[in-house]
Amino acid sequence: MARSSRSSLSSTNRWRYLSPSYYLKRPKRLAFLFIAFVSLSFFVWDRQTLNREHQVEINRLSEELIRLKDQVHELKTRYGEATEDIDIDQKPIDVPKKVVIPDDPLDKQRREKVKDAMLHAWTSYEKYAWGQDELQPQTKNGVNSFGGLGATIVDSLDTLYIMGLDEQFQRAREWVATSLDFDKNYEASVFETTIRVVGGLLSAFDLSGDKVFLEKAKDIADRLLPAWDTPSGIPYNRINLQHGDAHNPGWTGGESILADSGTEQLEFIALSQRTGDPKYQQKVENVITQLQKTFPADGLLPIYINPHTGTTAYSTITFGAMGDSFYEYLLKAWIQGNKTQSVKHYRDMWETSMKGLESLIRKTTPSSFTYICEKTGESLSDKMDELACFAPGMLALGSSGFFPGDNEKYLQLAEELAWTCYNFYQSTPTKLAGENYFFHPGQDMSVGTSWNILRPETVESLFYLWRLTGNKTYQEWGWNIFQAFEKNSRIESGYVGLKDVNSGVKDNMMQSFFLAETLKYLYLLFSPSSVIPFDEWVFNTEAHPLRIVTRHDKPEESGGSKTQQKPPQRFRARKEGRSTDK
Repeated sequence: MARSSRSSLSSTNRWRYLSPSYYLKRPKRLAFLFIAFVSLSFFVWDRQTLNREHQVEINRLSEELIRLKDQVHELKTRYGEATEDIDIDQKPIDVPKKVVIPDDPLDKQRREKVKDAMLHAWTSYEKYAWGQDELQPQTKNGVNSFGGLGATIVDSLDTLYIMGLDEQFQRAREWVATSLDFDKNYEASVFETTIRVVGGLLSAFDLSGDKVFLEKAKDIADRLLPAWDTPSGIPYNRINLQHGDAHNPGWTGGESILADSGTEQLEFIALSQRTGDPKYQQKVENVITQLQKTFPADGLLPIYINPHTGTTAYSTITFGAMGDSFYEYLLKAWIQGNKTQSVKHYRDMWETSMKGLESLIRKTTPSSFTYICEKTGESLSDKMDELACFAPGMLALGSSGFFPGDNEKYLQLAEELAWTCYNFYQSTPTKLAGENYFFHPGQDMSVGTSWNILRPETVESLFYLWRLTGNKTYQEWGWNIFQAFEKNSRIESGYVGLKDVNSGVKDNMMQSFFLAETLKYLYLLFSPSSVIPFDEWVFNTEAHPLRIVTRHDKPEESGGSKTQQKPPQRFRARKEGRSTDK
């Protein structure tokens, strides 16, 4: 009996350590227990952080090894016998497989919120503006701002597909197959039609493998081709889709616009690769050949080009409106060709332009925000468009192609510019950015044109920087911007821009690029890196992903007949079930 009581007492003494009252009476032991818990939590968190940083570093080193291998190939091609002893084919380089960072539960939750925003925008468009170019949410009607080409439908195809919105994608596909008609007596922008319609259709084809998209892309591209029939090959920027009459808008004085003329390479090269017809690639690569003849030492071109002579006119140099995407496509055409010798001239021109970009960089006082000036003649203007906020993403994407030293420099510049662009948003009462900003000594930045039309450029750069650095700060900034859109732009019948980011007064337009770019980049910002991986896809300037196809043709061979191309496949990440969050 005594033994049983002692045993019971011993058992009771052991369980007392689980009782909160035991520690409340012994504050020293409570403090010790708290310190032990905090230490253990910190240890676990620290190990997870180190593991993530390690995975990001492995990914970076993997990309660097691939780049070095390409450089060795280039040296062998250029110097022949002098590099015979470098035989990378004899013993393959063991490149470690990329480590996929696990999907964060918070990322998944935020991704679902962005997906809900896309559904709200798309459902509103379907209800009030189906088949028309864009929705006017306030008045609940559609408007044909692009000649009735169903711009929102075509622009949204790949976003719907990537987000796993299958029913919506199928309805859009049926409209493209049965109702999309390009035989219209309408003067279209060659640039806008290329990046939105040709790019959107080609991306839908690359993702789904459905040939109806390729056939439609070929149809509209054939209608655009006469725009390149100029003495220099520099295209006119407007064309009648029915009659093929091409010209430039009157307000340019007959000149062609740099961005409008130099931002069709990705789409038309891709079209030649997928159809086997070289004519599309020949037209757009001839533009680069012409510009190379007079390419300046600083790589900075004015925004106006004479389509008859191919020479530039005295005008503004800018990374904002009318200049921006020309520089973007120099880099991305190199990536699209898989960074081979055949496309190295694109990279060389881009690097020259980035040296010129450095000459336009200034910092504000007192906060040292880094910004990009505009230049006319020898005069600099302290003005930066929100459109120029694509540049941080472009610099980050291209930084890995530089030699050590320069790569860190350009990545740092990308991060500094991204901080400025984020503050374009944070500096206003609505936390949404204006169209452009001016910089004054001692005052940092002030809004110039104060509207916001749901533009994607800052979010785009945050997406690239997060993907390439693994720094979750860029996700937090993107989430803050998304919440500002939700607060100020979401209404019952869709999303609208703001007439004034200070007062919050709303406009009456849901731009097609809000669905094509802004929401897509936000969704990918919170998606695993295996969804549209950078080593397989390149985004056009309207955020339409196109498959990377290795090129081995000579630079003077613009037909692309020697490219190595795989047959169209369905989107791999979707096939493996990574892109749906149902």
